[in-house]
Parts: sequence; C-alpha cells; structure tokens
Amino acid sequence: MAVIALLTIELISGSISSAFAQSLPGDFVFLRDIDPTIIQDIRYATSNNFMGRPIAGYGAAECVVKREVGPRLKAVQQELARQSLSLKMFDCYRPARAVADMVAWSRNGKETAAERRYNPAFSKADLFRLGYIATHSGHSTGAAVDLTLVDLGADNSRKFDPAKDYADCTAPVAERAPEGSVDMGTGYDCSDAKGHTASGAITPAQRRWRNLLVAAMARQGFANYSKEWWHFSLPGAGGAGYDFPITRAR
Repeated sequence: MAVIALLTIELISGSISSAFAQSLPGDFVFLRDIDPTIIQDIRYATSNNFMGRPIAGYGAAECVVKREVGPRLKAVQQELARQSLSLKMFDCYRPARAVADMVAWSRNGKETAAERRYNPAFSKADLFRLGYIATHSGHSTGAAVDLTLVDLGADNSRKFDPAKDYADCTAPVAERAPEGSVDMGTGYDCSDAKGHTASGAITPAQRRWRNLLVAAMARQGFANYSKEWWHFSLPGAGGAGYDFPITRAR
C-alpha cells in the first residue's frame, strides 16, 4: 500500500513538474535550461532600469527566448569561454504589456534625474520617435536580445546602489552606474549617439569590445541594431509578438 501511495505521489509530482515546464508557449524556452553558464541580469524585472521600477509583465528575472535562439546563444557562450569571457543578458523576450508600459511612461510628462541618466541629450518623449524604443518591439517575438560581455578574470564586484547619484550613461565607466561587465563606452539602454554601435566617440579599447561582441554574435547569425551596441536579433526567427508574463523557471 505504501508503495502504491509512493508511486501515486511520484506520478502527481511528475505531472505538476511537467505542467510547470510547459508553462511557456511551445516555441519558447528558458535560456538557463539551454545554458546555465550565461549570466543573467534582467534589468526590467528590477528597479535598475530607465523607468526606475519593475516593468509590467516581468514577474521574474528570467531570460526567455524562441527555441531556435537558445542554442545559438549557447554556441556564442562556448566560443567566448575560451577567452575567459561570458555573455550577460539584460533583456530577452519582452511581453507586449511591457512595451505598453514603456509607452505610457514616455508620455506621463514627468522626468526624474535618474531617468535622465539614460537619455541625457533629449526628452524621454522623443525615445520612440528617434528609434530607441519601438511601439511594436522585436523583443516580443522572442527573437531579440539585449546583452553585453563579462570579463571573468576582472573585478566585477561593484553593485548598483539605487540611492547613489550616478553620472549619466555616457560618462566614464567609474562614474556611471556599475554593470559588472566590460566597458563598452556607455551603459546599457543609453539612448545617445555614443551608444550607436559604430560611434566614433569611444576609445580604441571600447571599440575592440564592441567589435568582438558583434563578430561573435554574427558568427551565429545574429544581426546588431545600429543604434544600440547591446541589441541583437535573429533574422527569420521572429513572427508574431506575444504577451504572456515572464515567470520563474522551474
């Protein structure tokens, strides 16, 4: 009887686990299930982003991508590992409700000093017009990602302090908010010409890091967005946008 009860519990437990594992649409996966070595810092699930709060739909700090995107990111990671480097994911799949949240934020008529750190040269109301945020984001298809590089041999111990008054995203790396990654010349989500991938306003060392990232991603078929050194998409893997919320992986 105890054996039967145990088997019943195991079957129920397995069913629950299976149901949880299938909580994503069938063509989506949690990146950590494909490669747990890829560092994740999903900023829109936290207050450390241009809106200063968690964004709608980000119930967990998890990178979710289309199924064909995951293995390609793993291949990039394997290449980088030979150089003691790692990818760090800032954003992956983005629910459509998050995009709507961003649109509403851009039109609320308010702009704090912390928000200005991300777009020091113009008003946040111009972010969509200038192409820094899209009203229909490729991220919502699961085929676009925001990421950077981490030097695994460097001191990445500086942590973001929400109470600190950091310089804007174009400032020298020691003055802007820490990101635990290599110095790409600007912070993540920096809506400024200096954040354009081919910007001439960065140092040779920063240029080498950007070129290394773009080349490694290109070898796996990813295309970079010219206005954002951190943004890459996989052509042909997009399609319709989705609006399911991001939840914690099993």
